Amino acid sequence: MSLLNDMQAFELAGDAANRDHYTIGSATAVIGDAGTVIIVEAGDTLDRSSVRSTAEVRLLGPAPMPVGQRLVGQPGEWGAADMRLPVHLAVRVPEGLVYLGTGSVSRSATELRPGDTERVLTECVFRLGTPLSRPDLDRIRPPLPPPALPGLEWLSNVNGDRATALAQFVTGWYPAESETVEPPSVVAPHLDPPEALRQFYRLAQHRPRCLGVQNRVLPLSQLHADANGEMLVFGEENQGGFVWSLRLTLDGPGADPTVWFRECDESAIAEQEPLSGFLLQFSLFEASMGADYVAHSLQLTARQTDRLTEDLLPVPLRPFWPAAPTRFYTAPGLVLHVTDEGGDNGFGAWAGATHRSALTPLADAVEWEHFDG
Repeated sequence: MSLLNDMQAFELAGDAANRDHYTIGSATAVIGDAGTVIIVEAGDTLDRSSVRSTAEVRLLGPAPMPVGQRLVGQPGEWGAADMRLPVHLAVRVPEGLVYLGTGSVSRSATELRPGDTERVLTECVFRLGTPLSRPDLDRIRPPLPPPALPGLEWLSNVNGDRATALAQFVTGWYPAESETVEPPSVVAPHLDPPEALRQFYRLAQHRPRCLGVQNRVLPLSQLHADANGEMLVFGEENQGGFVWSLRLTLDGPGADPTVWFRECDESAIAEQEPLSGFLLQFSLFEASMGADYVAHSLQLTARQTDRLTEDLLPVPLRPFWPAAPTRFYTAPGLVLHVTDEGGDNGFGAWAGATHRSALTPLADAVEWEHFDG
């Protein structure tokens, strides 16, 4: 990696007369007629722009409108042609600027703020044209001592006291927040959920993310019967592709009822675990999908998944999700789920961690498509 001074880096964007400089938190963006330069600070943090991994650099906004227009192509003065100009990425270290090469936008997020008419760029992730080596990554993102990681006390209760296992996992994985989710309220008697689901809502009052980030358990006030009045619908896929429900009887759902999975207009299929086990599986799946640090590889062989999971502890539950049977494995601060994609599609693996140090032991286990360790 080459070392530049500020002027050398700025010149990558074009002539000084045609350059504009912007400060975005701790980062700098320079836009010119020859390209764009993004400079982030060295270090490892989630709350500011930084090098995310060997393959990615993250710019955290809000970004000034010209920067958003240049990077993600919103209508404006720069136009679509400027999006094809190179984006140069660099990291500020005590000796100067480490040049990482060029990158391309792999994903971004925008929001429309009150009073604005155009969306503001809030996050932009660049994929490096040439990934960094691990030693180079450690130079510009020095490893930090790991914090205390969530433990595995819950695992011993999975097949003994599942209510305790669920509470231990959720409270260990998610930091408590101020109460943001509605407290349990009175619902129609025939829609009254079983105690296991009520416990889940109580946990969500101070840890709302446990209700899901990929799929979700519906808030208590949104529980409803299906069109035939036979099922209590309590969960759904993020795009509405499937729902989870419990069978309604004259006495309401049973103490630990069967959970039914139904995709679009297909017939309902029973999950292999009853509600007590399902809620734990749902929590593990959502914890891994919504973690701050993730790794995934979506086409693995059975032998590769065996190698990936050999040093992890299996969660002793039957497979989750009838559409693509999924098993869970864990370590302190880590949840990994392995999904059987069926036929010749092999297996997909997705790991989520509360700190990147929990992912590090998996770095060389398989060839990852994305790895935040």
